[in-house]
Amino acid sequence: MSQEKEIKKEQEEVEEALKENEAQSEDAVENENTAEASKETADADTTDKASEEVKEEGKKSLFGKKKNPLQDKLDDMTDKYKRQLAEFENFRNRTEKEKSQMFDAGAGNVLTKILPVVDNFERGLAAVPEDKKDDSLVQGFDMIYKQLLKTLEDMDVKPIEALGKEFDPNLHNAVMQVESDEYEEGIVAQELQKGYTYHDTVIRHSMVAVAK
Repeated sequence: MSQEKEIKKEQEEVEEALKENEAQSEDAVENENTAEASKETADADTTDKASEEVKEEGKKSLFGKKKNPLQDKLDDMTDKYKRQLAEFENFRNRTEKEKSQMFDAGAGNVLTKILPVVDNFERGLAAVPEDKKDDSLVQGFDMIYKQLLKTLEDMDVKPIEALGKEFDPNLHNAVMQVESDEYEEGIVAQELQKGYTYHDTVIRHSMVAVAK
């Protein structure tokens, strides 16, 4: 009888062990399923996030950055400022050029009135006899004449070379033709009145006689 009890007890223990093993197997399967579900959920979340990022990048690439009204206004004001600054610079340069031209025109008018005075100095000094050139009065006039020429030179007033040069209508004013053994035809043989330039612009042509 005791042997039957022992056999029965062993059977119960085996059945209990089988039930426990089965329960553990079910828990393991359930845990595995839960883990797989969590992994699938995480993968789905990652995929959705990546998709959203791709969409955002696509929007940025298609439409660019979001516009900033303040930045647009600043850019517009900066552009207007640069244009106005350029216009003012052009106006200032144009004004300076006009002032320079007006000054040159006014200076040219004054110089053309001074040149006859220079001519008179030259004629008067040329008429002085050789024995009178050492007189103090003549030397005084000569000093004034040279000072006048120096002043004109400092103002960039230069005499035009004429005698012995080929006739140039831009520089010379031919009033006659003369026979000349010294100069060839078309060469200035006589300078009747000296011409001058101011800043390389003719303010008085040389009055000349041309060899024929």
